[in-house]
Amino acid sequence: MRISAVVKTAVWITALCFCAQGQTTPGKETPGSESKGMPPRTAPTEYQKHVQVGAVTIAAEFTGHGIGTPQGALTTEDYVVVEMGLFGPEGARAKLAIDDFSLRVNGKKVALSCQPYGVVLGSLKDPEWEPPAESKKSKSSMTGGGGGGQGESNEPPTPPKMPFPVRRAMEQRVQKAALPEGDRALPVAGLIFFQYRGKTQAIKSLELIYSGPAGKATLTLQP
Repeated sequence: MRISAVVKTAVWITALCFCAQGQTTPGKETPGSESKGMPPRTAPTEYQKHVQVGAVTIAAEFTGHGIGTPQGALTTEDYVVVEMGLFGPEGARAKLAIDDFSLRVNGKKVALSCQPYGVVLGSLKDPEWEPPAESKKSKSSMTGGGGGGQGESNEPPTPPKMPFPVRRAMEQRVQKAALPEGDRALPVAGLIFFQYRGKTQAIKSLELIYSGPAGKATLTLQP
């Protein structure tokens, strides 16, 4: 009887532990994955284009492959970026989701879907980052002349990797600058991303399409 009681107690405690883990884990993950957005510009007129949709004014500016963050500019060859700003009367709120936005390039029938910022992180580049002096020295020694030494190779040298702390800081800049989703107080601003690997010089026309809780609208942007 005593052994049975001990077993029952152990099972009950184990069940409580699993319940506690299920309740606390999501709470720990959510704050870290939330985007804060960017400081909105003073007015919608400070963006390339703006349009009224119900009580909300949507403003946008196309920045090409450049990712403008408050801490400095980054780039990506695989995505193009639109800086968004949403405005409204005092106390107004809006429900935001990146799925509400799409981008039509050069009048194509199928518009590009808005992508979560997470998929952009792997293609990020910092134009101002330079490899350490040691990496440059080792690269030059590999390609330097030496009368046909055995260390020579016809293969191009491997580009130096960005240190993890530097890359992590760069990724966090993009995460914070991305347009926040959910029920938000206005004004709110941030970046949205669309997969496009072509050169921006080939873009002749751009239409940012919004279809969400506030209504429907199309903004003709400048390539």
